[in-house]
Amino acid sequence: MDIKQVIVIRKDLKIRRGKECAQAAHAAMAWMRDLIMRTACSRRYLNDRDFVELGSRPIGVTNAQMVWLEGLFTKVCLQVNSEAELMAVHDAAKAAGLTVFLITDMGATEFHGVPTKTCLAIGPDLAENIDKVTKDLKLY
Repeated sequence: MDIKQVIVIRKDLKIRRGKECAQAAHAAMAWMRDLIMRTACSRRYLNDRDFVELGSRPIGVTNAQMVWLEGLFTKVCLQVNSEAELMAVHDAAKAAGLTVFLITDMGATEFHGVPTKTCLAIGPDLAENIDKVTKDLKLY
């Protein structure tokens, strides 16, 4: 199974490299945070014994995501040149049924106090599913 997560970064923002890396890291971690929060919230309604008997698959995780969680963590960084392009990728990925996390920086250090959409993460999912949406984007 070829499984990956794709991070799509706006290249037009011309932000410091460290800030750019931090934004990409936020995107990469958003799916994991969501998984942890969903699991923690659902666990509240189960006793510990029931939670263990549910098996090793966290709630709402696909087979592909389980394989990715077992240590692959493959990520590919791609680029777009505007917020409009970022949102077009976001909307296409959502329409394709993919998991998407859009990252908006609050603007405290780089954008003069203006919240700014910087990047997004798609997946993890089967590469063939993500490639249908991102195949025309350039590597970052």
